[in-house]
Amino acid sequence: MSAGSRSGDVAVIIPARDEADRIRATVTAAAGLPGVALVVVVDDGSRDTTAEAARRAGAAVVRHARNRGKAAAMQAGADAVSLVDQREGRERPRHLLFLDADLGESAAQAGPLADPVIAGTADMTIAVFTATVKLGGHGLVVGLSGAGIRRAVGWRPVQPLNGQRCLTRAAFEAARPLAPGWGVETALTIDLLRQGLRVAEVEVDLAHRATGTGLSAQLHRAHQLADVARALATRR
Repeated sequence: MSAGSRSGDVAVIIPARDEADRIRATVTAAAGLPGVALVVVVDDGSRDTTAEAARRAGAAVVRHARNRGKAAAMQAGADAVSLVDQREGRERPRHLLFLDADLGESAAQAGPLADPVIAGTADMTIAVFTATVKLGGHGLVVGLSGAGIRRAVGWRPVQPLNGQRCLTRAAFEAARPLAPGWGVETALTIDLLRQGLRVAEVEVDLAHRATGTGLSAQLHRAHQLADVARALATRR
């Protein structure tokens, strides 16, 4: 990893795999957010030029030689930010804003996610997209996650699988070790609420690539379903 950072209280972490076509726009937009001092892209085993494109856009890049999954990418990004904070001798660690790699230019609208965390009124925020994205699935994974969170803590997020989240460093550490793979968002919400931390939903005008209906998309949703079910099973 190599990149400079500016003064600021927020670091953006972008897990990415095979997103060479959108990562540059996402990094550029994220870097312009108020309070953002550092953008870290975790290239999770890409087979294209994602890492090179991210680096050219000014991000610090952490590369996994093979695909290790969403949770591992988030952990790697958070560890990289911690190293930068230590190197700079920061008294208070930066807050962590997680964004998907395919947001593109819409990432410029992610600022409100960090506002409650910076203000100290929330320990974690979860994005609620105001724009409707046509999904290729039938809501099975979303329904499982939402119902499981409600059973566990008595509250159901509007978009329980939304990966656009901002956390304090203390909240992130309280949730470790993260649930593996695509179960990470579901587990984050349950684990933090069970510990009495404050979680808030924030409407944002973000948009990512819609999922399709082909075989690869269906396999992706099957993996999501399995990971979410596993995360819920260990939190009964």
